Amino acid sequence: MTQRTFVILKPDAVRRGLVGEILSRYEAKGLSIVKLEHRTIDAGMADEHYAEHVEQPWYPPLRDFVTSGPLVAAVLEGDEAIEVVRALNGATDGRKAAPGTIRGDYSLSNRENLVHGSDSPESADREIKLWFGA
Repeated sequence: MTQRTFVILKPDAVRRGLVGEILSRYEAKGLSIVKLEHRTIDAGMADEHYAEHVEQPWYPPLRDFVTSGPLVAAVLEGDEAIEVVRALNGATDGRKAAPGTIRGDYSLSNRENLVHGSDSPESADREIKLWFGA
């Protein structure tokens, strides 16, 4: 089933020059880039995106990180795109992510873990509308 999903290449991916490498992994798997934007976000946008986490004690450092510099927001499309992106991204904690995944190959952190991918069709719809307005 063809789906759309939302992806963020976080500030650490941009800072480390991994944007092309990460996007090429998604494309090599057969996903299409439908929308792509290089931008920065403020604390308000971070709070909207991570609304379910705002009250968590670990959230303020995450907000500081995601607003610390430029990031890349994207909409990807393809067969089972949500599941495919999450598999390519690997476990949230880069120290525990399997080799061959984006986080497993390039991240040693739970917070600075390079990428975000929607976890459900509902999240993908909400995040695409929040970031791209459609």
